[in-house]
Amino acid sequence: MKKYDLTIINGLFWPNNKIQGEALLQLAEKACHEGNKTLVVTQLSKNFHNVIMESGRGLGVDFKIRNPKTNSSSKILFRALDFLAFGCWVFWILIITRSKKVYVGTDPPLIVPFIVFLFSKIKKYSYFYHFQDIYPEVGQKIIKSSIVFIKLSLKIDALVINNASSIITITDEMKKTIIGRSNTSVEINTLTNPGTTYKLTNINKQINGFVYSGNIGRFQKIPLLIASINRYKKLGGKLPFMFIGYGFYSDKIKLLSNEYEDVNYSKFLDEKANRELSSQYSWGLVPIEDETLKYAFPSKTSSYLNSNVKILSICSPNTNLAKWVVGNNFGINVRSNMDDIVDTFFKIENGFDINRIKDISQEDFSIETYVQKIYSIIFKSKSA
Repeated sequence: MKKYDLTIINGLFWPNNKIQGEALLQLAEKACHEGNKTLVVTQLSKNFHNVIMESGRGLGVDFKIRNPKTNSSSKILFRALDFLAFGCWVFWILIITRSKKVYVGTDPPLIVPFIVFLFSKIKKYSYFYHFQDIYPEVGQKIIKSSIVFIKLSLKIDALVINNASSIITITDEMKKTIIGRSNTSVEINTLTNPGTTYKLTNINKQINGFVYSGNIGRFQKIPLLIASINRYKKLGGKLPFMFIGYGFYSDKIKLLSNEYEDVNYSKFLDEKANRELSSQYSWGLVPIEDETLKYAFPSKTSSYLNSNVKILSICSPNTNLAKWVVGNNFGINVRSNMDDIVDTFFKIENGFDINRIKDISQEDFSIETYVQKIYSIIFKSKSA
């Protein structure tokens, strides 16, 4: 039975995920470099070992890789069964290995963190629970679950939370949600997600216009955004819009781009190309439902800032996102109202801008800074 100082468990990893996945790879590399025997347990394609060897990454890190049978476009039932299979596989890995510390994320949610909790009671390790999203609440818009399932899930997750050595999440609003649903006294660290940090080759800009880069999904108020752009254009609005991404409303965005010459749509490119394209626009759009911000936070914000793109958030002014954007002078916020959104588009067209007090430092939102903070949380905390 091999012993490890740190085991990292998460369904997303490098090279499939260029931000969080890259961060977890760097965390594993840093832990190994600091003299800690490190294991990564994740889901990736079968050729991962060849890819990582050819890239010269992950030296000294051990990997346990499962090949997933589904992806984000698969049916919900099949996805759930695949998550369960991953959980059973993690169960087996924890049986045959020992670790002093375990880092576990919320991909997949609920099942794997609960398994980590169960084994912590048997093998007496400390674990660190990182909430990128808070389930089951964040999934309720997609799948309407029974009250019994929700209550059971909340009780199970409260056990995981209250027995963790430390919790990591993104915002104070998410922190309040975690405390409210678990009544925990466990230390909760808030840590803003990093953004892409590829060096820009096109630094002479900028098109006065709007970019949307990220998931075009159910939580992002896409129908309201489409309706607002339609009205803005019909009233003679001249600023261009660029959409980069994929999701539930992709087809509707495609139709919008077919209707207007200066509304463009591109599915995800690689992260470097995404950043190059995003950086050409002056404003980054972040529409999101207020309720969602209690359970998640839009990761595109950090990438916008790293690309020197100002943020136009669309949500209530009393939300954590709006306060973060306005309070840090990262951009402006507008209420989720078509008249207000269209009015803001015209104000920007007519010369409205913000004067940043200071330039955005890529250090603040870099993956390296993010990894250092997670490493400090894990290795400066007391073991269970």
